[in-house]
Amino acid sequence: MIISGDKKFIAAPFDNENEIEKVVLDYSEFIFGPETIMLPKSLIKSADGSGTIPDGYVIDFGSYCWFIVEAELGSHSVWGHIAPQVSKQVVAAIQPTSRRLIVDSAIDMIRDSKPLGNLIDGLGIQLIDVGRVLGEIIESPPIIAIPIDEASQDLEEWAQTLKNEVRLWTVRKLVDLEDANSIIYEIPDEYHPMLDIKESGEIRGKGLYNISLLDLLDNKLLEAGMELSMEYAPRGGVRKTYTAKVTEDGYLSADGRRLSASNAALYFINQAGSLRKSVNGWTSWKTRDGRSLDGLRDFLIGMGSEQ
Repeated sequence: MIISGDKKFIAAPFDNENEIEKVVLDYSEFIFGPETIMLPKSLIKSADGSGTIPDGYVIDFGSYCWFIVEAELGSHSVWGHIAPQVSKQVVAAIQPTSRRLIVDSAIDMIRDSKPLGNLIDGLGIQLIDVGRVLGEIIESPPIIAIPIDEASQDLEEWAQTLKNEVRLWTVRKLVDLEDANSIIYEIPDEYHPMLDIKESGEIRGKGLYNISLLDLLDNKLLEAGMELSMEYAPRGGVRKTYTAKVTEDGYLSADGRRLSASNAALYFINQAGSLRKSVNGWTSWKTRDGRSLDGLRDFLIGMGSEQ
């Protein structure tokens, strides 16, 4: 339950699969990350001409990877619905004609959208090079992205058998107890899936994505009062350096406001005039010796694997 004043929001089932699909499409950058674009669903075909329609495709320019997106309801059968559907989508998506369709659709979206053009420009990619970059990304094996309201054990165990990496995001629907038309949706913080299953079957999500700034503090990788910095330049503007201090309870103090790493980064770039709605603070903020929070998190994971 989530309480706001007199309002009480309680967990509720999605009306249908279309509802969760729309949530994923509308808020894709908050699920998959600020350096991604999501292409809407389109028909692709396997080598023998059998057609299938995933719920979308996501290109992640920051991590140089791409996703086949299949939003699902936990009530659907893994073996009778999810598994055969995803398997067919993977086979169809790796066909040369499908890859070309995805690249062309992404190029059209970027050319027609000023915010996406700004994103590409901010990543240092020239518009003339977009097609080449997309082609390189799309040549890698697709990651299977499954936003779902509830993941079953069968789903997790099936995902461990696949050759492709699988990431699961939990998306929840909550409804005002007094007004069924007042609806909010809950998605994971910091663009993290609740589960990341590598091609080897290794499950990383339950440890990797639960690491917080407080964990970095507890393991002496950060210190309370330590100053972090990030650089940002709005399109056509002057590059500036912004600073924030680590608080003892695992937040960043930005202009006196206690914020998460990503919200602190977003606060400053919005102050600089950017209209972006999201930014990855874990890759933006760096220590005085140039180490990112993301790099410190990876180091902490490595420490744990050696024990």
